[in-house]
Amino acid sequence: MRAVIQRVDRAAVRIEGKVSGEIGRGLMILLGIEAADEPQDVAWLVRKTASLRIFSDEQGKMNKDLLDIEGGVLVVSQFTLHAKTKKGARPSFIRAARPEQAIPLYEEFIREMERVIQRPVASGKFGADMAVELVNNGPVTLLIDTQNKE
Repeated sequence: MRAVIQRVDRAAVRIEGKVSGEIGRGLMILLGIEAADEPQDVAWLVRKTASLRIFSDEQGKMNKDLLDIEGGVLVVSQFTLHAKTKKGARPSFIRAARPEQAIPLYEEFIREMERVIQRPVASGKFGADMAVELVNNGPVTLLIDTQNKE
């Protein structure tokens, strides 16, 4: 499971011109699920993401996490995070999980994040053509991969 996590002032996702999900200050998460991912990857990634101390405290230091600031979360599925680009000019997405595996893990990620942060999580729709807008604060952008826990 790969997540691109962006600290945002606001973010929104639209499907066919209609807002599917939006948040104010918080985290925009692009989530890619690969065939090797399992439910324990969901739990680990949610805990890791919610506890990242990437929000500024009163002294301007990154010392607060999502719970401290009562921030929002917007999750958007993005299988292209697992693109292989080593050969040729056309990316291969062979590592990305098929929908029958990816959808339940995507939905579980959202449910688990809601449980951890104790509020609703905004989201896009798996497999939809989406337009994502965000104002990245910092900018702060992190990449986390459950198959390569660094």
